[in-house]
Amino acid sequence: MNTAQETKWIHRIKLFGSSKDADSLVRAYYDEIYIFVARQISDKELARDLTQEIFISMLRSIGSYQKKLSSFRTWLYRIATNKIIDFRRKALPDTIPLEELDETETVDYVGRIDYENNIVQAEFLEKIEHYVSSFQLDVQQIFRLHIYGEQTFQEIAVLTGRPEASVKSKYYRLIKQVRREFYDEYTEIVRS
Repeated sequence: MNTAQETKWIHRIKLFGSSKDADSLVRAYYDEIYIFVARQISDKELARDLTQEIFISMLRSIGSYQKKLSSFRTWLYRIATNKIIDFRRKALPDTIPLEELDETETVDYVGRIDYENNIVQAEFLEKIEHYVSSFQLDVQQIFRLHIYGEQTFQEIAVLTGRPEASVKSKYYRLIKQVRREFYDEYTEIVRS
């Protein structure tokens, strides 16, 4: 991303409310933010909706953005991370009462086993995500940027304004705690 062009867009949005520049700024970051969200939200429609909310929030609060405090990209990722955290807090798993299941459907046992394995893995990943959500926001952000955003530690350090050693330390400390917390459950899933 050309930061000079980005700075011009932001300046014109702040001063004139330029919808053309707002559109250019959103287009410049849309795919990157959508991918970041979609890797954390399994439903593509929900990921699109959440991405839209992120950009709406960004445009509403762009007047408070200060380049001297952080890069625009860092600021935008903070908005995205906070929106994802809010979404996860509000989200409840959809369940279907057993009484509503149609028992007359034919059963594909091989497909069902694969489906059941996918459900178990998805539930396990959801538990990990819930566990990670209990940590400080900066630790969550580092985890999500590395795992879902596929950012390197150096990129995360630049995004967050933290030393790379601090980013690595926080990440590996969290991973160690996740492994300790979920070791038994993980080995059980691998065995089945």
